[in-house]
Amino acid sequence: MTDTLPSDTPRLRFERGTLLWDAGPAQPAPPGFTADGRVGRPRAQAMEYRTAVEWLVAHKVSYADEARAWQPLLDLRHLAPRDPRPYQAEACDAWVAAGKRGLVVLPTGTGKSYLAEMCIVATKRPTLIVVPTIDLLAQWHRRLSACFDMPIGILGGGSHELQPITVSTYASAYLHVERYGDRFGLVIFDEVHHLPSESHQAIAQGLLAPFRLGLSATPERADEAHDLLGELVGPQVYRKHISDMSGDYLAPYETIQLQVHLSAAEQEAYDHAQATWRTFVRVNGIRLGGRDGWQRFLQVSARSKSGRAAHKAWREARRIAHGTERKLDLLDDLLVEEAERRALVFTDDNATATRIAREFLVPIITHQTPAKERAEILAGLTSGHYRVVVTSRVLNEGVDLPDVGMAVVVSGTGSVREHVQRLGRILRPRDGKQAVLYELVTARTAEERTSERRREHEAYGGGE
Repeated sequence: MTDTLPSDTPRLRFERGTLLWDAGPAQPAPPGFTADGRVGRPRAQAMEYRTAVEWLVAHKVSYADEARAWQPLLDLRHLAPRDPRPYQAEACDAWVAAGKRGLVVLPTGTGKSYLAEMCIVATKRPTLIVVPTIDLLAQWHRRLSACFDMPIGILGGGSHELQPITVSTYASAYLHVERYGDRFGLVIFDEVHHLPSESHQAIAQGLLAPFRLGLSATPERADEAHDLLGELVGPQVYRKHISDMSGDYLAPYETIQLQVHLSAAEQEAYDHAQATWRTFVRVNGIRLGGRDGWQRFLQVSARSKSGRAAHKAWREARRIAHGTERKLDLLDDLLVEEAERRALVFTDDNATATRIAREFLVPIITHQTPAKERAEILAGLTSGHYRVVVTSRVLNEGVDLPDVGMAVVVSGTGSVREHVQRLGRILRPRDGKQAVLYELVTARTAEERTSERRREHEAYGGGE
């Protein structure tokens, strides 16, 4: 008990997402601490807790740990254990061998959730699971409630209940990390590629949790911020690609690129719009490579009439390439030819998705779709009541649809992650299932280069 220790015993304390080293001047602080003149004590980010404790133990420093507010869950057991798949066992073993810190990269549909349950049992510490969406919040909560004989907490979606095992959205974890950052010994970041964003980094930094697991099918980010994951979570300890799993643990699949050509009138309008905004970019010396270049274009184009015209021309060129009539004609042909399959149709924008929903008389899911309606549509797709659902970007993550065997990408970004996630939506295994992803690309437009970038991933080599 800390109250029986001498009054001059150094103390490690948690304060609003940080660590304080409360000791006399003769006792140096562990690595990572810097002087905080406001309180006259060294301070560090909460995530330095493990490093601090290891340093104190290695240097045989007697101290009182007043930071940690959790105790081990010694009686924790899984209510429905099963023999893990070989790669799940390998991944868990690799994570444990790495000190229970690090990233595991597995394709969508290969059982990352069960792997997380294995890691929770192996660690036996209060655990925070952080997820990006309300749908995933509900899925994890249902699953963990069935796996463990204890109430499962939930932060987000209108709920605020803290338990030794708690599921939170990234948004709620960000709001409450200063309050609850001392409560968990293990943190699991689902879809960990969300973590390096500027605000979400604070979640990892404000948690004491010495044990950390990051899960994703595609951790790489276009802004290269994934390099921060080593510091925030730990190194990559295990990885399998879609091609490694296809036919054994994922449905076999193929990816087919189909090109369409603009009509003469569309091509003329597209070329004019492209020339307009490209000329503006050139005249203003804007380099478009990377996110900074695009932000620069948006800033400069907002300052003048010619700039606003350039931005309007960019939107028009994009609209023509994404929504040409030839694409919709081809989509119609595919849905007729593949009439036995249930399908997801992906677009890059709500306007194109809405147009397809109206012309093809199919349900639509966008970020504006209420949660109840969205659940009903997905249930209809699963039951076969609906054969086709169109969506913009909201189904890229966290949807389990084993009965869907076909995806049609009408339009999208150049993000490799986005398209691997879209492919993952149709790879849940089912007896006799052969999945197919069709990618519709408008020739002689910027879509050709966009397609080349996203098809660099090995998953686009096909699963045969």
